[in-house]
Amino acid sequence: MRSWKYILLLAVFQLFVHCKPSEPDVYRFRVSLWANQEHTWFQAFQYFAEILHERSEGKIKVEVYPSEQLAKELESIRLIQAGVIDMTVTASLLSNWIEIAAFCELPYLLRDSTDKDALINGPLGARIKNEVLEKTGLRPIALFERGPRQLTSNRPIRHPDDLQGLIIRVPSVPSFVTAWNAMGAKPTPMAFSEVFTSLQQGAIEAQENPFELILNAGFPEVQEYVNLTEHVMSWSYPVVGEKQFQRLPPDLQEIFLRAALDMQAYERRLFLESQEKVKEALKARGMQFVAVDKEAFAESCREAIYNSLSPEMQALYQDFITSKNQ
Repeated sequence: MRSWKYILLLAVFQLFVHCKPSEPDVYRFRVSLWANQEHTWFQAFQYFAEILHERSEGKIKVEVYPSEQLAKELESIRLIQAGVIDMTVTASLLSNWIEIAAFCELPYLLRDSTDKDALINGPLGARIKNEVLEKTGLRPIALFERGPRQLTSNRPIRHPDDLQGLIIRVPSVPSFVTAWNAMGAKPTPMAFSEVFTSLQQGAIEAQENPFELILNAGFPEVQEYVNLTEHVMSWSYPVVGEKQFQRLPPDLQEIFLRAALDMQAYERRLFLESQEKVKEALKARGMQFVAVDKEAFAESCREAIYNSLSPEMQALYQDFITSKNQ
């Protein structure tokens, strides 16, 4: 059934694309985001669209569609690969195509932003970007901040023992399912657009995301506690389909990539400015922050996560752990 839905969606998009009036010498890029218009990612892409239009003298036009208007994240990736749309923001969901993408959001791999920067800027980060391009046909053009992922719920969760039987929504990322299973919860993969209603109706009891998304998605209306698990120090890549990128002439490719780095810097400024405001807003809307035993959480899932990796990925995992502890 899902494959038929995907084929139908693909056909509708193809019809939409081919029926649009063409503009001579204009390269159009359609961006699919799951984040809404309040999110820093949407604001950053709007900035990207403005500076690209100006610097390319109108030859590049970027259209940004937030809140899964075009497709959910997995579908967006497939539609880019099919040449129907052009850009999205993604990271660990690419582990459905390449295992190494799991390192973008591997639970309890990174302790803090220092560890995160060491991974991104080191050989492991370079290999992730290379494999994304070579094996999925998506070109990472920048990096967006996400902040630590936190667990929200309607009862305080301080220790893995408090998780027993708790139904938690997770994205469709194998390592997330593995980790929460190991900690005693019942992880349920689900598209982001379905989370609020599922919490409201009691189909799920908890979810996990960074502070900004907890606020922007309206989760304070259906969740009482922010449990400070910081189980993932995460980031994501704005990506463009490589085939779509290669249609640009060399001079416009250079403009495109430079604008992407300016977008990255712009998004980081927005992110840093928003963090304390977002936390205060969550508290103002009634959410209570709960300190947790992070080491107990990490210890309860570390072995399961490691064992879920292939031998090659286990070796990369060990190499990174060794390097960051030196």
